[in-house]
Amino acid sequence: MNFNKTEKRDKTMIKFLDLYKVNERFREKINESIGRVLDSGQYLLGKENESFCENFAKYCGTKHAIGVANGMDALNLIIKGYGFATGDEIIAPANTYIASILAISENNCTPVLVEPDINTYNVNPDLIEEKITAKTRAIMVVHLYGQAVQMEKIWRLAKKYNLKIIEDAAQAHGAIYEKRVGNLGDAAGFSFYPGKNLGCLGDGGAITTNDDELAEKIIALRNYGSHVKYKNLYKGFNSRLDEIQAAVLDVKLRYLDDDNMYRRKISQCYRENIKNDQIVLPKIYDEMAHVWHAFVVLVKEREKFQNYLTEEGVQTVIHYPIPPHKQQAYVEWNDFSFPITEKIHSEAISIPISPVMSDIEVEKVLSVLNAYK
Repeated sequence: MNFNKTEKRDKTMIKFLDLYKVNERFREKINESIGRVLDSGQYLLGKENESFCENFAKYCGTKHAIGVANGMDALNLIIKGYGFATGDEIIAPANTYIASILAISENNCTPVLVEPDINTYNVNPDLIEEKITAKTRAIMVVHLYGQAVQMEKIWRLAKKYNLKIIEDAAQAHGAIYEKRVGNLGDAAGFSFYPGKNLGCLGDGGAITTNDDELAEKIIALRNYGSHVKYKNLYKGFNSRLDEIQAAVLDVKLRYLDDDNMYRRKISQCYRENIKNDQIVLPKIYDEMAHVWHAFVVLVKEREKFQNYLTEEGVQTVIHYPIPPHKQQAYVEWNDFSFPITEKIHSEAISIPISPVMSDIEVEKVLSVLNAYK
């Protein structure tokens, strides 16, 4: 990519994420896989699901991968599978997307919020121990924006206090901290929402784990609590990854590492060439630990900045404008103060990054950001 070239800026809108282009690359293979599902006559819990889950488990390095309907269901089912009691506490980052918190609340457990590290946007491991009580049962780590949480201190705390580690890996497919995410705790929930690094053509999710007992229970819980039709062991759910989505994901999984490497290439270009003291760039501790689901910068006057980028033809997204503790859904928390979380949620804005961005588009984004005043 050549960033020294000077040219008149094109006002054509650069999409934040062009999902048509992302999936068009695989059209022939996707059509073939969907045709295979149609020909099979089996649309739930069939061979495509078995194939994808086997391949995804192998990719993550785990014994099990279980397809479910979406990422929030994945977290919900993990917590349900552990059988935590009403009022049990699960530690989670204060600046996560609300789905992480909702899954805890859905199981009548108590979310205990911890501030992030301003440098990584991930939970600050140094602040977790002070939040552990006799009621704490698990630590939920969220690999936010695609960067794997630095796990060493969290592993030590989990061992010291006999806690489960639940990974919210919805944004970090393929990121590595010694091992791939999905294999850094006791169980992990993934989302395959279309905009994820590994996305399907609708909703989808998966749970990965090395725990045989938990896997067996979740396989039943996702299917009305049943292993055998009409015989229900648990009060379960209807949360299954359908055969078409599994077939599509099996195609796209083969290209995930290449796509992640391309995202890293764009990220490196941004980090080396954005030269504007009004824009705070994201920081990383290891190139392979981040898969850049989102390239998030901080700016003081976010609305002004976003309007400027829109006028200059660069589409942006805000991940996320309101932190969980300020949501109406958790009105009982509205007076809580998490200053680092609030800073991130008031200043964060995501600029385009994807495996289908062209060199020209990257150059234009750089030019526009460097011209911002």
